[in-house]
Amino acid sequence: MLKILIVEDEETIRVGLKYYLEAENFEVIETATATDAILKVQEESVDLILLDINLPDMDGYQVFDQIKKVKDIPIIFLTANDLEISIVRGLDMGADDYITKPFKARELISRIKNVLRRSSKGNDSVITMKDVKIDMKQAKVFKNGIDVMLTALEYKILLILALNPNVVFSREKILADIWDVNEAYVNDNTLTVYIKRIREKIEDNPNEPEIIETVRGVGYKVGGSC
Repeated sequence: MLKILIVEDEETIRVGLKYYLEAENFEVIETATATDAILKVQEESVDLILLDINLPDMDGYQVFDQIKKVKDIPIIFLTANDLEISIVRGLDMGADDYITKPFKARELISRIKNVLRRSSKGNDSVITMKDVKIDMKQAKVFKNGIDVMLTALEYKILLILALNPNVVFSREKILADIWDVNEAYVNDNTLTVYIKRIREKIEDNPNEPEIIETVRGVGYKVGGSC
């Protein structure tokens, strides 16, 4: 059973996270302080950490640095600040992902599973699909070595598919995984638009896509030939 450490000073959030994670068969340990979190990492075998940026005794960025000096554990930042500068700072430090509070449980679980899946593949943080590369550490996409400017949502959709080659994702599954934090969601028609935009940016011929394939009547997949 995989073990997740929750570092969050708000008790209601910790309790909710513990409930959802245990329902997904994770073992959960928790703490409200940075000092205790560092001790737990030293004493226990932890597979992933959910780390709040705003802690009472130390900010999450400092905790991240101290933990990484001890063990190389996947870390997802929990933040109430969705400003781009905060997100970029966390990713530049080497965080595996971030999620903005309040968040949907299903989105968090999806992010956790994606990070664990990536970490289980070793240190390779780059996905290659023909002439397109996804650098997960930088959260960037390159085509023929040139940086492709994707929106956060476009990147998330592409990453969901790229992490699961040859797996067909129904439109409903994709929508569930990108459900937004304000209880609105990307509807079916909007998803079609996003897929079209992604193809325009990464495919040689968007009208005959070779990377993101349409499985008629079902959804989409990244082809195994990639």
